[in-house]
Amino acid sequence: MFIEILKSKIHKVTVTDANLQYIGSITIDEDLMQAANLIEGEKVHVVNLNNGERLITYVIKGERGSGEICLNGPAARKAQVGDIVIIISYAIMTPDEAKVFQPAVVFPDTATNKLI
Repeated sequence: MFIEILKSKIHKVTVTDANLQYIGSITIDEDLMQAANLIEGEKVHVVNLNNGERLITYVIKGERGSGEICLNGPAARKAQVGDIVIIISYAIMTPDEAKVFQPAVVFPDTATNKLI
């Protein structure tokens, strides 16, 4: 049997851009990706604290140190610049693996989206 558990979480970052005309995804500052153990193309859930919207998309690497959090394509309709979101990824593993696994959870500064 396998279960799905929390793998990575960027807790409370501020949306810096919303690009409706892009092909889709969420662009995340590479520093935040690295700290949260996310890789480009990884599936993530995005939860908007301002309006309750939830969406599933994939990660695109943003410029390192930029603080960029940009919802692209249809996801751009789910948030406005300035909204606070939580970005979550999950992993599938056995219950025994899950008991010892430690997720990467990052709490950046919401004013800058930089690591504290």
